[in-house]
Amino acid sequence: MNAALEVRSLNVAIDRIPILRDVSLAVPAGKMVGLIGRNGAGKTTLMRAIMGLMPFQAGCMAASGSDLQKLPPYALARLGISYLPEDRRLIPALTVEENILLPAWANGIGEAAKRLEWIYGLMPEVREFRERRALQLSGGQQKLVALARALMPGHKLLLLDEPFEGVAPVLSRRLTEVIAGLRQEGLSIILSESDDTHSADLVDLVYRIERGVVTAG
Repeated sequence: MNAALEVRSLNVAIDRIPILRDVSLAVPAGKMVGLIGRNGAGKTTLMRAIMGLMPFQAGCMAASGSDLQKLPPYALARLGISYLPEDRRLIPALTVEENILLPAWANGIGEAAKRLEWIYGLMPEVREFRERRALQLSGGQQKLVALARALMPGHKLLLLDEPFEGVAPVLSRRLTEVIAGLRQEGLSIILSESDDTHSADLVDLVYRIERGVVTAG
């Protein structure tokens, strides 16, 4: 299998309490993988560990041939790997476009203008409110902007943590359309949800997580 991400024997503990236990999973190149589990099951911890945002131990953590255990977290953006956190984490005082461009400024992405146009092509509505400050947006609009920001560096592998959580039905449907379009663009994606309400028709395979243990199917 040509894997965009391979994780083997991943363990995470916080204050010596096991949170993730011997987790193994793989994301095939160009495919979308669902990560389904209730709140507190360990979905966010798993994504943060993959991104190098918390200490972990693993037999393997590799993306497109690169050993992620040997890289600092900021280097993942340069590999085309990005993360959409559940709580969006936009900077309220910055405009929408400034928030989207932040990863390009931080990582020296040379094709920022080209990628921005590509993002606006995927989400024309974001272009329409690009000059508004993030604090002026609804929760659903902020999710769209956070996804747009993740797409600035994330042209190979995207980790989407509960993208539909707290979003009105109309914008949930729009997010579903956009995410489905990303698969057509050839991106590899992990999409987490508490259940498969939105992701059932999107994903190519599913992993389920319960009490820090991940199983296939």
